[in-house]
Amino acid sequence: MLDGIEDLTGGANQRRVRDYNERLVLSFVRRHGSLSKSEIARKSGLSAQTVSVIMRSLERDGLLLRGEPRRGKVGQPSIPMRLNPGGVFSVGLKIGRRSADLVLVDFIGQERAAVSKTFAYPIPSDLITFSKIGLAKLFERLSADELKRIAGIGVSMPFELWNWAEKIGAPEEQMIEWKHFDFQSELAQMTNLPVFVQNDATSACGAELIFGRGAELSDFVYFFIGTFIGGGVVLNHSVYSGRTGNAGAFGSMPVIVGGGKPTSLIDHASVFTLEMRLSENGIDLSPQWREPEEWHSLGPVLDAWIDDIARHLAWAIVASCAVIDFQAAVIDGAFPPDIRKNIVRAIQAEVSKLDTRGINDPVVLEGMVGRGARALGGASLPLFSRFLLDQKVLFKGIE
Repeated sequence: MLDGIEDLTGGANQRRVRDYNERLVLSFVRRHGSLSKSEIARKSGLSAQTVSVIMRSLERDGLLLRGEPRRGKVGQPSIPMRLNPGGVFSVGLKIGRRSADLVLVDFIGQERAAVSKTFAYPIPSDLITFSKIGLAKLFERLSADELKRIAGIGVSMPFELWNWAEKIGAPEEQMIEWKHFDFQSELAQMTNLPVFVQNDATSACGAELIFGRGAELSDFVYFFIGTFIGGGVVLNHSVYSGRTGNAGAFGSMPVIVGGGKPTSLIDHASVFTLEMRLSENGIDLSPQWREPEEWHSLGPVLDAWIDDIARHLAWAIVASCAVIDFQAAVIDGAFPPDIRKNIVRAIQAEVSKLDTRGINDPVVLEGMVGRGARALGGASLPLFSRFLLDQKVLFKGIE
């Protein structure tokens, strides 16, 4: 347990797992911002009486807040209800190949506190130390009552990190520690909080669903361009996992390069490929990780990288839309918003060059969450577990 932190599993109403109808109501309110009882009854199919009982309970537990009455032409005014930001708190931990981020968020995804660390490569013992120190800093901002409202910790990290030692230039003997290290159990024992673990790109997709484009799109294909590209699939307002929980593993999508040589999307649409190009030109990318505005100093190398990933992502998007009739493709990544805008603009241009007969022309949109999507996606895992409609993809393999 963290030094100085009391047992946080004291059974507060805000921490218990809500039943299905309560989750349904909370999910509708989250998606629409605020809703009256009559609107929720109409959208959910629940009876007005059932909705009234549920919303009184949620309000009593501090999960919902009343808005200003809305007066119509006849009858009693309706009272919209919205999520109470301080009703629940959650922690997200993003473990990347170059950095780690800890973030404390409230019930509507607003960041309350955050700490970060950069490194050459991730080592389990170092990440446990960072987590202990960082969590203490996050929790010192909360009152005793707010500490009881922490839903848990969600860890967003690449699976099988030990397999990436060569690509990220890390010592294999140190990276292999991940294969036998139960990070989830170590963190749970240290904090006495529920801990959930999910693939980083899938977590980022979950963040976009809850806090980004999910409010306007029911179905989309999602690409997150990090050190290595990954993504997710959203169908009917839910992240779709597939048979083994591996849907959206776009890094493995095959592509063809010059001379007809088969390769994978991960080798052409990842920040790792930019790092390699910069290294060949004697440029160190590390300042860009620390100071995002420094991306603009990369000049022609950055422009060529954007052109290359736009071409390959255009193929991937059209191929995805040929399988599922997505409303849109959403693009996000670990770079500044204006770089994302340039990437999306370049992808749109490349898509327009492709033969899309037989499918609807793909709509390509910017993600709304940004470089913090993986940490925020991690923080969403406890919220899904306890308060929102069960998105099974987010809990594959989680005890």
